[in-house]
Amino acid sequence: MDLVHVRAVSPPELTERVMAALTGNPCVFNLILRPGRVHNPDGHAIECDVLTGAANGVLRGLRQLELDRRGCIVIEPVDMMFSERVAEAGARELGVMAGAPIWEQVEARIRAEGRYPPSFYLYLVIAGLIGSVGILTNSQILIVAAMVVGPEYGAITSVALGLDRGSRGRIKQGLLALAGGFLSAVAATCLFSLLVRGFQLEPEAFRLGVRPVSHLIDTPDFYSLVVAVLAGIVGIVSLTEARASALLGVFISVTTIPAAADMGVCIAFEQWEQALGSLYQLLLNIVVLIVIGTGTLRSQRVIWRWVDARRKR
Repeated sequence: MDLVHVRAVSPPELTERVMAALTGNPCVFNLILRPGRVHNPDGHAIECDVLTGAANGVLRGLRQLELDRRGCIVIEPVDMMFSERVAEAGARELGVMAGAPIWEQVEARIRAEGRYPPSFYLYLVIAGLIGSVGILTNSQILIVAAMVVGPEYGAITSVALGLDRGSRGRIKQGLLALAGGFLSAVAATCLFSLLVRGFQLEPEAFRLGVRPVSHLIDTPDFYSLVVAVLAGIVGIVSLTEARASALLGVFISVTTIPAAADMGVCIAFEQWEQALGSLYQLLLNIVVLIVIGTGTLRSQRVIWRWVDARRKR
């Protein structure tokens, strides 16, 4: 049975209400109160273990008491616990809801990826350069490597969360980061490709027009749309369930970084039609991932609420 460990700092005037809320919940275990043990903020230390499926309700109740504003709440995963009592309570109280995602944790994970330090742009530029080498040499392995290095999916999911929550600031910040990052990647790959062209370092096959990798990237079609839709669904589901392996599969299935790299290469070699096709591919993937990501977030909440309501009936 999955649990999370909750650590909280409660102001003295809130402690009694917080303890009452936690004590009365059958999905809360190992409740500990340490009066006056915490500083900055000052207050009482409260710890407990909560069944994952009940964590949304517990956290909602604590936030309604303004414990997150007047104190502090920390959530930590519990890797292992041995308790027949906990297992029995989980089966009795939660049923299928035992596997429900903790939405506060999901959104915190997405918000953490929605930050754009200089390394965000550096990773995009490096990923674009790796992709450009893959395009010039017709190396699918390098294209996959570029997809893995690129950090753009964090910005895409952050925009999706902003749309879901109606946060204009988050949407604007994410879109500006994507625009600036991809423009930087296109510019870097274009400059690199101009050097390659200037010194005539391009491979013979590329010079003769044998460019299967580039052709695959700059010709978006029905299948590009299908892959983007499926990747958008899997990406959000893997984030809610914290499945890193599935999320990695998303990284290597969407044609964002490869499209930006192909734009730079095609511009440098004056292949304007192909550059335009890559632009369409890039926009298609970004727009679909954002729209599908937003819809999947909302759908998952609706589905889990329906499951919970049906269980209670």
